[in-house]
Amino acid sequence: MDKEQLRKSREAVAKAKGWALNPDRETVDMVLDGLISNFEKHGSIYCPCRVVTGNKEEDKKIICPCIYSPQEVKRDGACHCLLFVKKE
Repeated sequence: MDKEQLRKSREAVAKAKGWALNPDRETVDMVLDGLISNFEKHGSIYCPCRVVTGNKEEDKKIICPCIYSPQEVKRDGACHCLLFVKKE
């Protein structure tokens, strides 16, 4: 998986949801590395801040952006892994 393609796809997701990627590139790179690692290990881009259980049905909830991210961004200004933030 190519990191820059993943970055572009996460930017597109953020834009579609009215969010932005974290302006801290180091944080974004760390999260992207975690997504790539999970893709290589598990076959999906599971959020690196969540635990992959091995139960495909349960784990669908944590594919980036996970089901928790809309509430987290709204409530906290960013998702748990800090990839997505409220758009300013």
